[in-house]
Amino acid sequence: MPKNTFLILFFTSFSFFAQVKGKITDTTNSPLSFVSVYLDNTVTGTTSNDNGDYILNMTQKGKHTIVFQILGYITLKKEVNITSFPFELNIELQEENVQLAEISISTKDNPANRIIRNVIANKDKNTDKYAKYTAKFYSRGLYKIKDAPEKFLGQNLGDFGGALDSTRSGIIYLSETVSEIHFQKKPKKFKEKIIASKVSGTDNGISFNRAEDANINFYDDSVNFGGDLISPISTNAFSYYKFNLEGSFYNKNGKLINKIKIIPKRKNDRVFNGYLYIVEDDWAIYGADVSVTGAQINVPVVDVLYLKQNYNYSAENDAWVLISQSIDFKVDAFGFNLDGRFSSAYSAYNFTPEYNENTFTNEVLTFEKEATEKDTVYWGNLRPVPLTIEEATDYKFKDSLKLVRKSKKYLDSVNKKQNKFNLLSPMMGHTHRNSYEKWAISYNGLIKNFNYNTVQGFNASLGFSFFKKQNETGKWWNTGAKVNYGFSDKRIRPTFFFTKKWNDISRPTMTISGGVETAQFNDRKPIMKLNNTIGSLVRRLNYLKIYDKTFGKISYSEEIKNGIYFSSSLEYANRKPLFNTTDYSFAKQGHNGGYTSNNPSNVIDVFKEHEIATLNVGATFVFGQKYLSYPDRKENIGNEKYPSLNINYRKRFGASNSELNSDVFTAILKQDINAGNYGNLSYYLRGGMFLKKKNIAFMDFLQANGNQLLFPLNGELNSFGILEYYKFYTNDKYAEAHIEHNFKGAVLGKIPLLNKLNFHLVGGAKTLFMANKKPYTEYSIGLDNIGYGKWRFLRVDYVRSFHGGIKNDGLLFRLSLF
Repeated sequence: MPKNTFLILFFTSFSFFAQVKGKITDTTNSPLSFVSVYLDNTVTGTTSNDNGDYILNMTQKGKHTIVFQILGYITLKKEVNITSFPFELNIELQEENVQLAEISISTKDNPANRIIRNVIANKDKNTDKYAKYTAKFYSRGLYKIKDAPEKFLGQNLGDFGGALDSTRSGIIYLSETVSEIHFQKKPKKFKEKIIASKVSGTDNGISFNRAEDANINFYDDSVNFGGDLISPISTNAFSYYKFNLEGSFYNKNGKLINKIKIIPKRKNDRVFNGYLYIVEDDWAIYGADVSVTGAQINVPVVDVLYLKQNYNYSAENDAWVLISQSIDFKVDAFGFNLDGRFSSAYSAYNFTPEYNENTFTNEVLTFEKEATEKDTVYWGNLRPVPLTIEEATDYKFKDSLKLVRKSKKYLDSVNKKQNKFNLLSPMMGHTHRNSYEKWAISYNGLIKNFNYNTVQGFNASLGFSFFKKQNETGKWWNTGAKVNYGFSDKRIRPTFFFTKKWNDISRPTMTISGGVETAQFNDRKPIMKLNNTIGSLVRRLNYLKIYDKTFGKISYSEEIKNGIYFSSSLEYANRKPLFNTTDYSFAKQGHNGGYTSNNPSNVIDVFKEHEIATLNVGATFVFGQKYLSYPDRKENIGNEKYPSLNINYRKRFGASNSELNSDVFTAILKQDINAGNYGNLSYYLRGGMFLKKKNIAFMDFLQANGNQLLFPLNGELNSFGILEYYKFYTNDKYAEAHIEHNFKGAVLGKIPLLNKLNFHLVGGAKTLFMANKKPYTEYSIGLDNIGYGKWRFLRVDYVRSFHGGIKNDGLLFRLSLF
């Protein structure tokens, strides 16, 4: 017998014989999933899987008391005398007999309100008992799909990596994670180290089952569960919930447990539905069985999210601590019928850990070496929740299929189908792949860059690119060329680029580019080409103003230290003016006053042809940036407590006319603030200053982003709502400020009848200051999340502006698909 085979059999046998295992059913012999199984007087154990099977790892024989606990059923304490392993113990649980005792109900209050008030009053007392701890965390994620569509948005979806059967149904994602977690209440800190991670059918095995994402804490006023929701035991819970005492029962230790029904006062508030189980006298959570709808978390494609939590008593610190949790979801949208579950188990709590200044850093997730390379034997010993037959089959099938699908023969056969050229390819584009050699050649298609403007008329681009992946840690290079042709000005404008990236840790990236192109006079590009095409052809409004640029450029960017990003570029260009060559439009001549010239300003001579060099050096600081360290990449998640700051220096030099040379500093401060139950607040501040006021070319002025479109396709916070394009520009000093608050359901959700529509109130203000110009200000109020059912993609804003004593107003319509 080969040595490796002997070892596998030995360790498998050891694992097999050191277990108590069995099946848990109800009185009708139906399997019970998510039952907590643990030794009495401990908080360490396991849970049953979807088939009701469980495996409890044991270290000692003899007499033990094993506890079986699940909400809705009578907790069972089973005394056993284990003389040998494996020890089989099948269990039948009876439904909990929840009885409403004879309680004196006051006319002013009901017993449920009394219980909830006591829970709220004792929140700090209860959570202080585990103000810091370490624990082991296990999580399993499972997505299933039924009757999956073959295509989406014209793209063939394939078989999801071999997951689908003949009915196009099956498991499309299965993963497991085992990790060590560190927690501290004040100041709140969280750290996770993944010991083992496994994903069915993949090589890297990197799961996204993070413990911090699963940390759903009802003791917080705001609970992060698909969105920020109001906890039923928050300090202002009675403004959002009604409560009803469904009944009470005694647990295994004689503690009285109250079953409280939580009833939202308004259907579409950001609240929970379901039940909380509360321990009498301790006023602690014993369990939760709740749900939220997609409308409540503002994710319309989700039908419903279910959450179950089980708590157990820890004698060590006289506290009720979380031992297991499951999240179930259903999605039915765009032809996809998905359901899934993320289940978690907590064990090996240590409530007196020794922390030092290096315990918690901005690195909140790390991977143990070779965490993604653990074998089947290791997982068999480590896994606290047994696999179902379906899950075990999925691992086995996809792991074997993975080897086949990595082979040259298979990848070549897949590429042969993917690489077929069809009738739409000339218009839509085409990519020829060699997956085994990890390269691809792409043709972008005529339709991708087809647009219209009054300088070039109808114009289109043909382009080709080559991409080569060099390793699995983010090293690649990409090169390509494109030729643009204007049918009215009859000009060919070619461009090329070469980009290389070295890794996904600091992401050092260099790009060399050059050629001839048309560029907007405002380098912040406030006007999308599609917007201008529609505006010109339908309404005879040519807002886009462009000039001709022949250039060569090199740029480099990298995150030089966590939260500090460096960027730079050097360009040499010949810039010359362009003029309208066509007045074609679907709209009649003179409509909306007719086309205007390509001069963005009627006040000054914008520029004469010249050559000039441009140096840009910039740095972005994301203060307190937290990040996740994966084996092959670094993922930055920011820090919503602090803003980010960008500082940039731009130097124009080398022009034959020295007046065109300039030096300018700009700075941007921005932040998105999660206001919990009160929505989201965002702000964007930008300012700039030239070192010397000079008669520079128009495109080098500092400019604001205006908008004159009724239905802009770009809804950026840093754009003004109804400001004329190119009206505000300066070669001196300037500053702008934008602030917006989306109240979600915090305001309209409290108004009868209106709350049934589930619209979100949005308010905003914007202002602009420039040297030698009067201030410009806008105020806006709008409705977001407009639509019906799952189709809620529309936002409407009313905007009023003030400038130099003149008032103006208008409506803006925007689409938000996600």
